[in-house]
Amino acid sequence: MPEEDNNQQKPTGRKFIGVWFECCHAYGRLYKSKDGTVYRGRCPKCLRSVQVRVDVNAENATSRRFFRGR
Repeated sequence: MPEEDNNQQKPTGRKFIGVWFECCHAYGRLYKSKDGTVYRGRCPKCLRSVQVRVDVNAENATSRRFFRGR
């Protein structure tokens, strides 16, 4: 029986949203901050910084996981 390798990295399960960066026509991810208040990331090509605020009490909240960044 093969022995399990306990040193393998397991998925972190970090929450993210997907973004289509119109500036460079590329997909990327914004990851949720540790305090859970924002999603942060960068365009994978031009490295433009993006931040999306999280407001769980908003009436206009969405369950979408994918967005377009301009």
